[in-house]
Amino acid sequence: MRFERATLAAAAAPAIEMEETVKQKLPHFRGALVELFARIRWKLLMMMPNEGRIRVLRQHGVRIGEDCLIYTTLFSTEPYLVEIGDHVAISSGTSFVTHDASGWVFREHPKMDVFGRIHVGNNTFFGTSCTVLPGTQIGSNCIIGSGSVVRGVIPDDSVVFGNPARVIMKTSLMKQLLVNHKHRLDTKYLPAKDKEKVLRRHFGLPETGSRGE
Repeated sequence: MRFERATLAAAAAPAIEMEETVKQKLPHFRGALVELFARIRWKLLMMMPNEGRIRVLRQHGVRIGEDCLIYTTLFSTEPYLVEIGDHVAISSGTSFVTHDASGWVFREHPKMDVFGRIHVGNNTFFGTSCTVLPGTQIGSNCIIGSGSVVRGVIPDDSVVFGNPARVIMKTSLMKQLLVNHKHRLDTKYLPAKDKEKVLRRHFGLPETGSRGE
């Protein structure tokens, strides 16, 4: 009987050890699952129509004005610190960062966090993959070039590019450059096939289905 008990105990030992391991790692697994579902949720959010996406972002605390186009869900872990004005377009990949986590380096202050509100004025456009850092204040009638890393105060009527982003011209000058651009075409609301025909004709490309040369 003692031998049988010892044998059973030896056989159960790996299972008991595994159970203890699972218990110890359960919080980690739970956190990983939460993060996974959060990523899936935001991916699905990008598949929603613009108005639906804006509605959900507002529910999470982002203050968004009227007549906006929002093609990003990257509003940091404190979305309620971000305010977007009216008629603002934000392209995909643009990220709003509301906290500075570099305090990790200073071990004598393990609980330290630094935050900053972000404000974007009216009638402003963001190109793809911009990064807006904590405390940034962007004025109205601005154009933020793709890939820009923006920090500080950007005055009204500014066009900014670069890392760090710098004002390179007034928005009024950018308007003249675009309006008079040799490749300016008024195709914004054309159906995709009609737009393709116009572009092929403009750039001298063969029509769809032709073999070309």
